[in-house]
Amino acid sequence: MSTRVEIPADTSAAAKGTAPLIAVSGHGKGGYKRGLAIFDVVLRLGAVAATLAAAAIMGTSDQTLPFFTQFFQFQASYDDLPTFQFFVIAMAIVSGYLVLSLPFSIVSIIRPRATGPRLLLIILDTVALTLNMAAAGAATAIVYLAHNGNSGANWLAICNQFGDFCQKSSGAVVASFIAAVVLLVLIVISALALRKH
Repeated sequence: MSTRVEIPADTSAAAKGTAPLIAVSGHGKGGYKRGLAIFDVVLRLGAVAATLAAAAIMGTSDQTLPFFTQFFQFQASYDDLPTFQFFVIAMAIVSGYLVLSLPFSIVSIIRPRATGPRLLLIILDTVALTLNMAAAGAATAIVYLAHNGNSGANWLAICNQFGDFCQKSSGAVVASFIAAVVLLVLIVISALALRKH
């Protein structure tokens, strides 16, 4: 008594095409995340430039008027105002963080599916954005008062006399807001890279 079992060979095109389609899909996802990581590094370098420019411009903003009296010399400098001192320190901290975060961003290029570096970057980028916006907002209020004054508090606008000082401090504030926008885009990029398909 012998039994014979026949196993039919499945040679359909659908069965043969399944494995390569899965491999191509996984490769495409890695390429997408690698592209995001490369864009992340480029944006980080741009944010480093913007924050360094903001700190350097504000740190060198001072002006002395050509006239003075026996007791007074009319001078405006960033270190006369604690808000501008905070601005320079905050921009230097954010710039230092962005430089130190570059290796983690490069790791995301090499290993685009690694979630650890991305999660760390999204958390620290949010902290950096918060510090950046706090400094930029505070400095914006002082620059606004320097340009327009406040008649209710009898604060006079000083930009009529200290034009160079006001131009430099305004430029530094604009550079800090550019850095804030770049940091916001970096957070969105990290969130997109962490999203699972």
